[in-house]
Formats: sequence, structure tokens, C-alpha cells
Amino acid sequence: MTAWQTLAVVAVVAGLTFVTRALPFWLFRSPDRPSAWLSDLNRLMPPAVIAILVVFCLKTVSLDAPKDSLAQLIGVALVALLHVWKRNNLLSIGVGTVVYMLLVQVVWPV
Repeated sequence: MTAWQTLAVVAVVAGLTFVTRALPFWLFRSPDRPSAWLSDLNRLMPPAVIAILVVFCLKTVSLDAPKDSLAQLIGVALVALLHVWKRNNLLSIGVGTVVYMLLVQVVWPV
């Protein structure tokens, strides 16, 4: 790349970095009254992220070979039970991940 091309790339990257840093301050400039779509996003985002994680984790589950998928199913069941009981996303995801990893690494190593 020539010096001008390098300068152009640096300028574009710097400009985009500035825009991504400044955009939240411009969008949310009214701290006393959040917008309706921000309130909807705040309400809908956690369940949507959890749903995406569940689909991603269970995409390889095969009911034809339940022994191979048993660790995943136990982990998901534990996450669901802990979440219904404690209503704490971090606790349920953390404990479910630790139990799944212990099952895969210690109980049923591949």
C-alpha cells in the first residue's frame, strides 16, 4: 500500500471508531426519559440472548444417541431449574456451564 492508501485506511478506521464511541451519547442524550424502543430493548434483550444460547448449545443434540447428549441435556435442565428457583441469569448460566464442563471432562470424557 502506498502512504496515501495507508493514511486513508487509518482515517476511515479513526472516523468509524469515533462514530461508534459517540453514537450512544447522541442516541441517549435524554437521561431523564429513555425512549420507548430502548425500554423495549431492555425488556426483550435478556430473554433473546438466552434463547440464542440455548439454540446454539442444543444444535448438536441427537435423540438417536442420548448418551452422547446427556451432558448437554443435564446442563440445560440445571440452568432452567436454577433460573426458575433463583431468577439470576449469571448464577444459572455459570453453574450450568461448570456442571456441563465437569460432566464432559470428568464423568464422560471423550
